[in-house]
Amino acid sequence: MNSKKATVLPKHQKMFEQIGENIKLARKRRKLTTEQVSERAGIHRATLYRIEKGDPSVALGIYFNVLRVYNLEEDFLKLANDDAFGRKLQDLDLL
Repeated sequence: MNSKKATVLPKHQKMFEQIGENIKLARKRRKLTTEQVSERAGIHRATLYRIEKGDPSVALGIYFNVLRVYNLEEDFLKLANDDAFGRKLQDLDLL
């Protein structure tokens, strides 16, 4: 299988790293081990480690599965929820 590394600008990589840190803190607050979370999410522990480091090449669905383990799946609905710029473009088109 041909694996590609995701290309992410440094400022955006910092965002992924913050997401990874948030996910790691969620696990620690719940006093769950990496083994417990990876088993419940149906992933390998190495993948969970990559998520907690903010690896952008991990599939979005896998991030979702980990959040589901923490009962945070509703946070996924917040992605791209407030599209202020898109609404402005749409409003300009309506004028």
